Amino acid sequence: MRFRKLGGMLLAAGVLCLGMESLASAAGPAASGQEGEAAAARHAAVLPEKRPERIFSMRVTWKPVPGAVKYQVVVLRSAEDTPANIALTLNDVFTTGVDIPLRSFGDGAEGYYWKVCALDYHGNAIGRFTAPQPFRTTGTENPDAPLPTTEYGKMAYTPEYLVYSWIPTAGAHHHQVEVRSETEGGRLLRTLSADDYDVYDSQPFNVRGSYSWRVRAVTDSGEPLTEWSPKTVFSVTSPTPFAALGDSITHGGGVMSLPPSYTLYDWETYSAVPVKNLGLSGNTTQEMLERFEQDVLPFSPRVLVIMGGVNDYRGTTFGATTVDNLIALRDKCDMYGIIPVFVTPTPIQPSLMRRAGVEQPPSDWQVHQQYINHWIMGQRYAVDITGPLTDAYGNLRADYTTDGLHPDYEGKKYIGETIGNYLASHFAWLLNR
Repeated sequence: MRFRKLGGMLLAAGVLCLGMESLASAAGPAASGQEGEAAAARHAAVLPEKRPERIFSMRVTWKPVPGAVKYQVVVLRSAEDTPANIALTLNDVFTTGVDIPLRSFGDGAEGYYWKVCALDYHGNAIGRFTAPQPFRTTGTENPDAPLPTTEYGKMAYTPEYLVYSWIPTAGAHHHQVEVRSETEGGRLLRTLSADDYDVYDSQPFNVRGSYSWRVRAVTDSGEPLTEWSPKTVFSVTSPTPFAALGDSITHGGGVMSLPPSYTLYDWETYSAVPVKNLGLSGNTTQEMLERFEQDVLPFSPRVLVIMGGVNDYRGTTFGATTVDNLIALRDKCDMYGIIPVFVTPTPIQPSLMRRAGVEQPPSDWQVHQQYINHWIMGQRYAVDITGPLTDAYGNLRADYTTDGLHPDYEGKKYIGETIGNYLASHFAWLLNR
């Protein structure tokens, strides 16, 4: 069994889909960058030569399926959907697309078909396979660069802390990401070294302007293996009347493998009120307090949603210390004329955390969570989202989480709708401006 590290967690892979019955989503294109950009000329000498018309690989993409930890892709020699017609099966695909290697199949592979099946943590099928689809009309032949999959263009605001994600080129295991300021004529801001299909940016985007990022596959020695992807452009704007300060619950992502660059597991997606995402995965309330001036003030929010504490009580921080940090955050909001709206931190499910390789919490974590929640619900503006997420034992409902720590689709949807409705009902005067 192999493990893949993602966002501070270890993801176990190796459980395969054995059945042919499964998948719960119509296939569709993944998000990609809006602008094309040629590869840098200085690398032309080491890039692969342009390939002939023969098909060496075919990239196919689909929309994410709620609850899917990974996918199984089956290649068929024709539209006939029978086991005898299977040419290739790819298991443990953790992205919403894949470059399928076809070199060994020779001429005619472009006439093949494919279908995809969503799988849960255990490798069980979710729904049914898609109907077989022809490579000729749904695939991309011989892709020469990774395909960006970020969905920031679908969000009300670009999050402050970005996660760059892509469909990797077949056979690539290392990547580089370049981030540039388009406002400053394409000035290079930083180059990030990445793993399979995503990388978390530790630097905030808190200055107004236009930015872009692009990705390429590289060799172990750092030489380019592919062209650069088309650049993906995003903008940072201010002021943002509503913002949310928090940890990974706010930052986004879910089912252990889908990063915050997708909208599906971001609670802000389901809010009736547009909310600027200031979340940062792994944050404690102390860390949220320390970055307040740097990460909150540039956006001049009138209302700040504050949801933190999970990383406190699942660690060694007492509930009283967490409350002290929340009080300090409230005082900072008062100082700068910001209205704080506190949200109760979500419960956790220790048994599923253990399965996912997440460090186990102290045995008395519920005592500290309840202490925090009691203080929060005594504030002028407070939202309780804990109840419907909690089972009879005080833990996060197992059907709402994969790793025991992060709520997945149903949980994030509930959180977003609840917070959005609260903001809409209490701050209509701000929405109508």
